[in-house]
Amino acid sequence: MGGGTVLPMTRTDNNPGGTSHAVTVRGLVKHYGETKALDGVDLDVREGTVMGVLGPNGAGKTTLVRILSTLLAPDAGQATVAGYDVVRQPRQLRRVIGLTGQYASVDEKLPGWENLYLIGRLLDLPRKEARARADELLERFSLTEAARRPASTYSGGMRRRLDLAASMIGRPQVLFLDEPTTGLDPRTRNEVWDEVKAMVGDGVTVLLTTQYMEEAEQLASELTVVDRGKVIAGGRIEELKAKVGGRTLRVRPTDPLELRPLATMLDDLGITGLAATTVDTDTGTLLVPVLSDEQLTAVVGAVTAHGITISSITTELPSLDEVFLSLTGHRASAPQDATPTIDTLEEVAV
Repeated sequence: MGGGTVLPMTRTDNNPGGTSHAVTVRGLVKHYGETKALDGVDLDVREGTVMGVLGPNGAGKTTLVRILSTLLAPDAGQATVAGYDVVRQPRQLRRVIGLTGQYASVDEKLPGWENLYLIGRLLDLPRKEARARADELLERFSLTEAARRPASTYSGGMRRRLDLAASMIGRPQVLFLDEPTTGLDPRTRNEVWDEVKAMVGDGVTVLLTTQYMEEAEQLASELTVVDRGKVIAGGRIEELKAKVGGRTLRVRPTDPLELRPLATMLDDLGITGLAATTVDTDTGTLLVPVLSDEQLTAVVGAVTAHGITISSITTELPSLDEVFLSLTGHRASAPQDATPTIDTLEEVAV
């Protein structure tokens, strides 16, 4: 998505479906010529949670967000957001959602306060309420001191916070964040994460697309992984890690000098299917990849039988980056080839 977008939002408690899901998607399909951006996507997002949508470039993440925010029409399938059908009830839907894209889209000639006040008035807020809401959000996003400065003088992080504040003017029920921290430094990214958590604490439902695995771990209650327009996995983070399989047994002997003898002993035992061990001298631990409970039991038993005094033994599930690699065949940050991606194609199509 080429920039952040703020859609009209006026608070309403209308939820005709009476469902606990803020977003429901069934069989969503979207084509760009011969390219199938979405190929029968199903998705459920529970109210008051963050759903992280992961996928490589061109997987269809932005296409999904654009359809759910009424900026694109699907070719097939159904989707409801806050109880409203994205095709049949777009005007009502736009009143209860917010959208922030990959890059801040604020009027750089206007001061930050005027940006927010203008959006409030466009949303039909009374002048007094629009002024109060602008003041409130500038304070919340730590922009009060810069309120009267043109947005062109803001840093990238300040513009991103202003963009998020703009998306909250109308108190949306559902907020779409399409890779909201792209290009931000770690400190500013953490600030954005804090604000997203605060929004969820206020009851907002968030659908977040991201390629930052740490961002997904920090914010998302559940994940959906898409690739080539299809959902290839979904569930809670720990569930996805468990599905991928494989754990790392971290063994710390009391005597660091036992590290290498311990590694040699385990490698020489020939436990069926056990991968080579790794010595981590920085932490004084031995890392043993195990794929089954049988291997885990065999390793612990061998360590005990050889009389090596152990300070601690812990098991670790795969990292989210390893899960992504296993599911998609490459890491989240892996560069794509030079062929046009779905996101590029949709910019032409819109």
